[in-house]
Amino acid sequence: MRLAAALLVGVALCATPALADPTDEESESERIDPDYAAGKKAIEAKDWTTAIHALSSAALRDTRNADIQNYLGFAYRNAGEMKQAFEHYERALKLNPRHRGAHEYVGEAYLLVDNLPKAEEHVAALRAICLIPCEELEDLQAKVSAYRNRPRK
Repeated sequence: MRLAAALLVGVALCATPALADPTDEESESERIDPDYAAGKKAIEAKDWTTAIHALSSAALRDTRNADIQNYLGFAYRNAGEMKQAFEHYERALKLNPRHRGAHEYVGEAYLLVDNLPKAEEHVAALRAICLIPCEELEDLQAKVSAYRNRPRK
């Protein structure tokens, strides 16, 4: 009986990594999919066209990955293609409504198109998600504050 209990505990401990936080940015896909890895590298290099191409290829193979959709939104936003950016952020949030990075980035995108109320919705969402202080909430709050305090035209 003790051996069976010990085996169950061992199996449970081995299974724990599979229960990783769904908002973690590094996923199994990144370790396996070369296009995903290449897309993230292109983002770091601010090569938006290459990022979009690589991440789009990865998204075709991994249709349920909110991180890929979030990065696509980020790349499109930085390429100035806001319509596509919002589409990918929306997909990311449909796949994972608690995705902190997607809430932060879409909130920033709303500020770029002068939609403060929508940005504030994502601040509120992050407040509900982040039970302890989180960088995404702090960053978006700072951007909203800067937006409010910017000189008006």
